[in-house]
Amino acid sequence: MNVIVIMADSWRVDHFGCYGNDWIQTPNLDRFAEESCVFDMAFSEGLPTIPTRTSLFTGRYTFPFRGWQRLEHDDILLAEVLWSSGYTSALITDTYHMHKPRMAFERGFDYVHFIRGQEGDPYILDESIEVDIDAYHKDNGNIDAQTRVRNQLEQYMRNRAHWKSDEDHFIAQVVKSSLHWIENQSKKDGLFLWMDCFDPHEPWDPPPPFNRMYQPNYTGKELIHPIPGEVAGYLTEADQRCVQALYAGEISLVDKWIGIFLDRLRELEMFDDTLIVFMSDHGEPLGEGKWGHGIVRKARPWPYEELVHIPLIIRQPNGVGSGKRNQAFVQPPDIMPTVLDFLGLAGPGHMHGRSLLPLLSAQVDKIRDYAYTGFYLKSWSIRTPEWSYIWWPPTLPKVEQTMPGTLGAISCTLVGSLETPQKPELYNRKADLYELNNLVDEHPNIAQELELELRRFVERLY
Repeated sequence: MNVIVIMADSWRVDHFGCYGNDWIQTPNLDRFAEESCVFDMAFSEGLPTIPTRTSLFTGRYTFPFRGWQRLEHDDILLAEVLWSSGYTSALITDTYHMHKPRMAFERGFDYVHFIRGQEGDPYILDESIEVDIDAYHKDNGNIDAQTRVRNQLEQYMRNRAHWKSDEDHFIAQVVKSSLHWIENQSKKDGLFLWMDCFDPHEPWDPPPPFNRMYQPNYTGKELIHPIPGEVAGYLTEADQRCVQALYAGEISLVDKWIGIFLDRLRELEMFDDTLIVFMSDHGEPLGEGKWGHGIVRKARPWPYEELVHIPLIIRQPNGVGSGKRNQAFVQPPDIMPTVLDFLGLAGPGHMHGRSLLPLLSAQVDKIRDYAYTGFYLKSWSIRTPEWSYIWWPPTLPKVEQTMPGTLGAISCTLVGSLETPQKPELYNRKADLYELNNLVDEHPNIAQELELELRRFVERLY
């Protein structure tokens, strides 16, 4: 059997047809969802990009332990376990932050291809390449922020200056490189591919026709890389609609190329002997109200619905779970145990995640009662089917772990005092899905119970 994990960065769960969206075109993933199991209650764990991938590669919760950092020497990774069991593996990605020096996400893979040029990657350094930043950028009056974003956008535009069509786009490069690796394998079994696509992460620069797919009459600047932060006083309503339309166009572009990838798997007759997992690491704030609590991009450590509710679609080759929707809470640490369970392999004993196969086969209704999410040393949150609680405690536990081959000794100290602790927040998810009406004063007992469970959960992880 084979395993393929398709990661798409920053994809909001409410931006798929199969998750109820009625205006964004995602026909390929909608088709894939029809023959797969769709998890409706998947939530991020540690945020953002790098902590999530650490969780995925280790099967462990990260938000109480570590933030944005390299993998530790004593982490036991999914690719390493599979390599030791004789699987041929590849990591193919354009996720810039994974290939920064010493991050070590390539560990355990037989083949690694880092596709360069995303975001501010210093890839093409030829300053003679002229790029028109002002056609895609709007200042916000914050000199430091706008200078940083302008410099990043200038580098990005140089990196992609040679593009002619969507065939050159990063998502196309990732898909074509992945297919090239698969097609050149002499045996089409015992393969493990981690295809990590940075799109639809910003900059949101879909080529024609995707750039006008959701704003056909727009004549203003294409704000492909807005300055992260508050939209009030910065982006007009028209600007926000432009950003939202470009993001949606990027999503349809990614859907097209993932469809090309899946169709080729069918042609290679690999579709029915491969476990395929599609997911994202987190969503994306895109403006006011349900679009993003008044911010654009991941400018605050705010674990609200638009950021932490993620898509997860799994297709088993034996058809188990096909065409079903699952309402159980599932999270990124569950992916490593699921892959190992599917392949009949034992994993490290200190994984926090649980295999999702019993959910797919309807042997169990749930594997946990709550979903837990956090930004390291910044915020924690907990969700039930009815409630979500967000906590900014005055102190947060920083955990030092020693894992010489096994879990080893663990110690905990309190650090990270906040100068002004924010008021906790409680939302009724059934009446207020996008978490806009804080009910913590109306239901203090519920808030206290959820905070206690959140504290106890973190203590159990130690």
